[in-house]
Amino acid sequence: MNPSVILLTGGTGFFGRALLRTWLSVALSGGAVPSVTVLSRDPTSFLLRYPEYQHFPWLSFHAGDICDPSSLPCGAHFTQVLHAAADSIPGTRLTPLDHFQQVVEGTRNILEFAAKVGARRFLLTSTGGVYGPQPSDVAALAEDWPGSPDLRNPANAYSLGKRAAEHLCALYQDAYGLEVVIARCFAFVGRDLPLDAHFAIGNFIRDALGRDAIEVAGDGSPLRTYLDQDDLAHWLLTLLARGQAGEIYNVGSDEVVSIAELARRVRDLLAPDKPVLIRGQRQDGQGRNRYVPDIRKARAELGLGVRIPLDEAIRRTGAAHRVQVIA
Repeated sequence: MNPSVILLTGGTGFFGRALLRTWLSVALSGGAVPSVTVLSRDPTSFLLRYPEYQHFPWLSFHAGDICDPSSLPCGAHFTQVLHAAADSIPGTRLTPLDHFQQVVEGTRNILEFAAKVGARRFLLTSTGGVYGPQPSDVAALAEDWPGSPDLRNPANAYSLGKRAAEHLCALYQDAYGLEVVIARCFAFVGRDLPLDAHFAIGNFIRDALGRDAIEVAGDGSPLRTYLDQDDLAHWLLTLLARGQAGEIYNVGSDEVVSIAELARRVRDLLAPDKPVLIRGQRQDGQGRNRYVPDIRKARAELGLGVRIPLDEAIRRTGAAHRVQVIA
């Protein structure tokens, strides 16, 4: 059997660092790892910040951008492509139009590249946001849920871009025989999660480690699930290797927690003496916001599940960020 040669896009982001850490751990323990090329806009800066990824024969970095086909590693051979590149954090750098174009055109460029170099397998990291709002009476979103984000709202550019990217995958599988698998990713926690972005669990960990109180901006009623970053890497690599071609799999946890309960659990685990302040008030008749995946398909077909409980994931993330603060 030919050894795997993987092109990883987005290899320096949250998903990518989880994957790199997994491969590095296997390599350092004497296990077999694939040959991996990481596509990055600025690999030099990344390696200065994370020097532990230098000087491994199985790992190389290529300076390039998914939106510039000429910058891709032309002439190289890859058996698999794991496409995890896209800016999922809202900010001033990208307009909604820019965001949509980056997701769609970037995905098309990587699909075209995969077809040209003869890659057999292609994994797209998509988002649970493609389902649109989850009705309050639907306990968990299954892969065949027919919902969609509002096409008229520019704020949905990322989720709608991912929806279009998923369709591009189907088109390239049909046209070129590429074995495409789609991972619809929900919410995660781990050492590489930014604590100053729009992720509630990251904000709570930030507050627990460095502020006087843990603040909940809303009423605390929304329901969420969180999968640990190390579990995320295991799921993605399993989907890349064994996911059914042409299929979609939800990636996430099935341990449901309200935002208020999450804030209190972070407090209890990381800063027991700090108060939790819930700033918002729930309005009468307001439906309960949910963002919960149904993961039975991944469990039944591939044996995937939650290996790291939420409490342990919170402890790990807090410990990692404490080390960073001390350093």
